[in-house]
Amino acid sequence: MTEWLERHVPKMVLAPSFVAILVFVYGFIIWTAWVSLTRSRLLPKYEIEGFIQYERLFASPRWDTAMNNLLVFGVLFIVIAMALGLLIAILLDQNIRTEGVLRTIYLYPMALSMIVTGTAWKWIMNPGLGIESLVRSWGYETFSFDWVINPEMAIYAVVIAGVWQASGFVMALFLAGLRSVDGEIIKAAQVDGIPTWRVYSAIIIPSMAPIFLSAFIVLAHLAIKSFDLVIALTGGGPGYATDLPATYMYAMAFSRGDLGQAASSAMVMMAVVFAIVVPYLYSELRAKHD
Repeated sequence: MTEWLERHVPKMVLAPSFVAILVFVYGFIIWTAWVSLTRSRLLPKYEIEGFIQYERLFASPRWDTAMNNLLVFGVLFIVIAMALGLLIAILLDQNIRTEGVLRTIYLYPMALSMIVTGTAWKWIMNPGLGIESLVRSWGYETFSFDWVINPEMAIYAVVIAGVWQASGFVMALFLAGLRSVDGEIIKAAQVDGIPTWRVYSAIIIPSMAPIFLSAFIVLAHLAIKSFDLVIALTGGGPGYATDLPATYMYAMAFSRGDLGQAASSAMVMMAVVFAIVVPYLYSELRAKHD
């Protein structure tokens, strides 16, 4: 009896979670894919009509705006967050006295939800309440910082808030990577008279390639599914200036009553995620087999 329990109790404990994931994750992915091939509007229909919804999607100017915004936001968000996170990690790696306090401060934004981050930055960037108002109160009457209400600059306001939220997490990843480098290699390089910046650029940073890849995957996933940050900060506006695929999908599903368009946009988003994640998983599995 004891042996039977040892073999089957773990399976019995995990079975409910496995069934829930099977139904509520993969089951709904299949359902969404099915609906994206129908003429569903306010209510789902189940007669397959082909790729009509995808044709409508790619012909939509709002979807084009959302994808262009994703490209701008994704590239800037990933590059700046990784560069800033690496710079902070290198500075903290110098064994400064206040490292513990600074590390906590830099990591603090990750403890906040995107809704809180978006709301806070909405206040900070509000021309009547935030930075612009503060600087003008100092006597600089011509100073302007109205990105959050400027259609041409609003997407960059989202980038600023996103980088503030994620750079601390990237810093933690890179700092762990820096601390894992063999100290003897660094000492040997210093004995040979190699400058510190050269040690980092030629020895330490290249050895952290897997961490760079992991950070890229995490940040790309955050960029693609960004929704709450945009909703809290700009609401997708002004107009559709900061629309992203996730906000487009939400608008189609719950504001416009166009379930087919929401489903097709969700499937395109999932395809983009797969295009990033699958090569990473393949390289990891291949490395383990080699």
